[in-house]
Amino acid sequence: MTSNQQPNNPLHGIKLADILTELIENLGWEEMEKETGIKCFGNNPTFKSSLKFLRTMPWARKRTENLYLDWLEYKELHNL
Repeated sequence: MTSNQQPNNPLHGIKLADILTELIENLGWEEMEKETGIKCFGNNPTFKSSLKFLRTMPWARKRTENLYLDWLEYKELHNL
């Protein structure tokens, strides 16, 4: 599948690990838990355990992806 087959999907081609990394670096675990309601982000979070959780729980992955999209929009609006 080539990237032009999903031209309207802003997440196409972006790895979940990259999304998680950017959110951790820019928002931090506490803010991620606050915004998504995902407890694994606030209870002794590690990158590896959070990534595993997001890969097995579609609802949590969707919330995290939505937070990432919101973050991208915020960055664009504020020229970050």
